[in-house]
Amino acid sequence: MKKIILDCDPGMDDSMAIVMAVKSPDLKLMAVTTVNGNYPIEVTCVNARKTLELLGRADIPVGKGLGKPLVRDVPKDPFTHGRDGQAENFLPDPIMPLDKKDAVDLIIDIVKANPGEVTLVSTAPMSNIALAMIKAPEIKEMIQEIVAISGAFGLNKYAFLNATGDTPQSEWNVYVDPEAADIVYNSGVKLTALGLDVATYFDVNFNDDDLKKLEESHKKEAAFLLQAIRFTNGRGFDAYCTVIDCMAVAYAIDASLVETMDAHVGIETKDGLTLGMTVIDRRHHHVWEDLPVVSVGCSADCGRFLQLLMELVLK
Repeated sequence: MKKIILDCDPGMDDSMAIVMAVKSPDLKLMAVTTVNGNYPIEVTCVNARKTLELLGRADIPVGKGLGKPLVRDVPKDPFTHGRDGQAENFLPDPIMPLDKKDAVDLIIDIVKANPGEVTLVSTAPMSNIALAMIKAPEIKEMIQEIVAISGAFGLNKYAFLNATGDTPQSEWNVYVDPEAADIVYNSGVKLTALGLDVATYFDVNFNDDDLKKLEESHKKEAAFLLQAIRFTNGRGFDAYCTVIDCMAVAYAIDASLVETMDAHVGIETKDGLTLGMTVIDRRHHHVWEDLPVVSVGCSADCGRFLQLLMELVLK
C-alpha cells in the first residue's frame, strides 16, 4: 500500500481526488494539506474537511497551508467551481478540526517519520511543498516521489487549447506560484508532471451509462460527482473539468495509465506573456543541460482512467 500526502486546493476536481485517494485499497492517505489556489485558503481547508466527512474519514488529518504564493499576490481564477467551490453541492459545514500542525509542518513531519516511503500528490500550486523544502531541505532525500498536476508541455493540441492559467500557454497550478514550482522542479526529487496534455483530454468524459450508474447509486460521493458534471455542463464546459486532478491520484494507483518521457523543463517566472509556462527543451543539439529533468506525461489511457474512477466512486 502506497503512502501518500495529498496537497490540494478544493475545488471540485480536488474533492474528487480526495474521494479516489480515500477509497483506493492501494493507497494510504496519510494527510490532506490545503493551499490557496482554486479558492482562498479559508475555503480550501473547509472543503477538504467537508469531503472527508462525506466519506466518513474524519480521522485523516487536514493541515491548513499557505494563503498566498511564496512571493506574489493571489491571482484571480478565471474558472469558477461555484459559490461553494464544490460545484454547488453545498455540503454541510465540517465538524472535524484542522490539525494542530500547519500543512508545511505536517508534510515535513510525516515525511521524516516515513523516510523513503511517502509520495506527495500535488493537485494545486506547489507553495506548501516548496516551503517545506526550504524549511527542512533534508526531506528532499526522504520523499519517494512527487506526482503533480502541473504544466502544459505542448505535446498535443489539448495542452494549450485547454490552458488553465491566465497567460495563453500556462497551467493554473504553475501560473499561481511559478517560483514554488521552480523550487520543486529543481529539487532533485523524482517528479512526474501530468500536464494539461493528459489531464484535460476531451476523451475524459462520461457516457449515458456512467451517468445512469451515478444516478442510481446511493453513495454520497456519486451524487457529488453527478452534480459537478451537471454544474460544469451547465456552464458550457465538458465534464473532464470535474476530474482533472483525479489523474494524479490515478497515476499514484497505477502508473501504467500514463505514458511518460524524461525531459529538460524550465519554469518561466518573469511577468508577461509567458509567465508560468513550463518550457520543455526537446532539441537534438544545444540542449540547456542545466534545466532539471522531470518525467512528463505524454499520453493517457482515458478509458482505463475513467473505469478506475467510476469503480472507486461506486465502491
